[in-house]
Amino acid sequence: MYYNEFMKIQRFLLTQIKQAITPGKVLVLYGPRQVGKTTLVQNLLPLLPLRSKYINADELMYREALASQSRQRLGEVLGDAELLVIDEAQRVPEIGLNLKILVDNFPGARIIATGSASFELASKISEPLTGRKLTYTLYPVSYAEIRQTLGVLETRSQLERWLVWGGYPAVVTADNPAYRSQILDELVGSYLYRDLLNLEGLRKSDKLVDLLRLLAYQIGQEVSSTELASSLAIHHSTVSNYLDMLEKVFVIFRVGGFSRNLRKEISKNQRYYFFDNGVRNSLIRNFNPLALRNDIGQLWENFLVVERIKANLHAGRRVNSYFWRTYDQKEVDSIEEYGGVLHGYEFKWQERQIRQVVRKEFLETYPGSQLSVIHRENFENFIVD
Repeated sequence: MYYNEFMKIQRFLLTQIKQAITPGKVLVLYGPRQVGKTTLVQNLLPLLPLRSKYINADELMYREALASQSRQRLGEVLGDAELLVIDEAQRVPEIGLNLKILVDNFPGARIIATGSASFELASKISEPLTGRKLTYTLYPVSYAEIRQTLGVLETRSQLERWLVWGGYPAVVTADNPAYRSQILDELVGSYLYRDLLNLEGLRKSDKLVDLLRLLAYQIGQEVSSTELASSLAIHHSTVSNYLDMLEKVFVIFRVGGFSRNLRKEISKNQRYYFFDNGVRNSLIRNFNPLALRNDIGQLWENFLVVERIKANLHAGRRVNSYFWRTYDQKEVDSIEEYGGVLHGYEFKWQERQIRQVVRKEFLETYPGSQLSVIHRENFENFIVD
């Protein structure tokens, strides 16, 4: 079996959203551009025994009505629908206030609002809809979702493709490598120029791309914003601002250091990962097969960290995530804190063992904790719940 453009990938979030649709609640669906939010809600509608109405806030007619703060006009948008889906909701001025008016005046209505730029949508929705919303995030396609679609053996045989090209739906279903590369180039351009560089007060800047490329080469390493600013010859506050916005539009995310012994453990710096390996590889212009690469360890670590986030989300498992490193260079790639227990994970592409000195110090420092190696033979147990 092979990937193809007609393959329908079952997104796990569809079931969660279907079960959560409730009168008087707004379901807010965030996620990067082209990650499949519109497809998800369009696949959802035929499964519901509800009169549904789908509108795109890019259309001026609907955008003006949804921004009106008029009970009458908002009621006209809703019509006799029991479920209203508003795609690209961040386009609507004061969308949160208008959704509050809808919910308060039409308590039987169910509403789904989607948006790609989380910082735009969050700032407009959070406060007005306090107590009236449920929030979900759709990420690029997970390994577990592909495994459910293709089967265990076929998905495992495609691991290298996953590490190199990532999980965006259009990339997953494209067989031609040149076409995949083109798709990722356009996705990166959309991230950098549409969602970020068109913001008020942020001008187009090569420094933003340079920053991302620096981060792409530092996966699995501590990153200091001061050092990044020095390398880019820009102000520290500008770097911090860029990093914050890149997180909010789902390009990168940070993981902090775990420490309960500040004399021995590093906690000040952050590690940054990309939400998608394909986006990371597009930035550094490297789609070479694994045999020709010297960054397999970084690809493996980024892949596992992101897929674990998706697995925890799908399982409804709420965890605090960190890395752990001491000043004398002992480290554990990932620490999860849940159920009152610390779970440590080392990510190894080749090796199967953790250095004994690392294991000894970590377990002695945190009695009762657990420490495992995630490698090519056992990784599915880690990322498929």
